[in-house]
Amino acid sequence: MNLIRTRFAALAGALVYACIGTAYAAAMQVSSASFADGATIPTLHGNNTSDCGGKGVSPQVSWSNLPAGTRSVAVLLLDPEGNMGLGNSHWVAYNIAADRGQLKEGEGQADGHGATVGKNVRGEPIYLGPCPPVGDAPHHYMLTVIATDLAPTALPPGLTREELMQALKGHALGGQSVIGKYAR
Repeated sequence: MNLIRTRFAALAGALVYACIGTAYAAAMQVSSASFADGATIPTLHGNNTSDCGGKGVSPQVSWSNLPAGTRSVAVLLLDPEGNMGLGNSHWVAYNIAADRGQLKEGEGQADGHGATVGKNVRGEPIYLGPCPPVGDAPHHYMLTVIATDLAPTALPPGLTREELMQALKGHALGGQSVIGKYAR
């Protein structure tokens, strides 16, 4: 009887371990070839105004292992430390077909290339690169991908981050972020 219990316990433990491993392996993944998670964002992706020194090119972002039922994704770049801690939205892109798997560097800077670009902190429908105040500690920029059950053409153009968040209520299936740092 003890031998049966021992084998059953070992089998049950192996099954639990296998299920945990499978669940972990299937988690949504987000990465960027433009910068590693926790690393510095290159100036190529910084704001291209004269005092910021960047080139204004949107970073590459990839996604995989999306939740079942995902039809489109939204991509956001947020500086939570900007605006004296109230946050600044630098990039709002949505209506992106989930099966694309990525936005290449420079895609999604404005409408087109299979993405609708919403309004940034300045109210402009374009990618706006990082540009924290001179002398501030490096700001952290959250590059987030949100999986949705919405068709890639479901949402209207020109949404702000807040309007997009409202439109995604009940439609978001999951999200993941990578974080980069930027200072001047």
